[in-house]
Amino acid sequence: MYTRRRRRYFVLMGGCIALFVSAWAFVRLWSVPVAIGMCVVAMVIPPIAAMTANTRGPDDRWWDDPSGDSKSDEWWDELDGKKKPPNPPPPSPRPRKPPKPPKPPE
Repeated sequence: MYTRRRRRYFVLMGGCIALFVSAWAFVRLWSVPVAIGMCVVAMVIPPIAAMTANTRGPDDRWWDDPSGDSKSDEWWDELDGKKKPPNPPPPSPRPRKPPKPPKPPE
């Protein structure tokens, strides 16, 4: 799956470079507007290549799929907010002091 995406990316980027080089190497000798049009088309290709390279294939593991390591999966679930961390135990209550007796009048 990774090799297929990488191959698509390099084919698209190779086409982009070919358009730029051919536009200014020899197409401009016949028609400058066509060379500019080729550059505009080549300008649109890199974002499309990046989106193509980063799409998930049907067999690819994605960032939120379980990895099989339970400790790691718990940690990521906590970071993503899927599972709240265990609540710490409540603090033990301090014992209250008995109230002081009133002072006798003098």
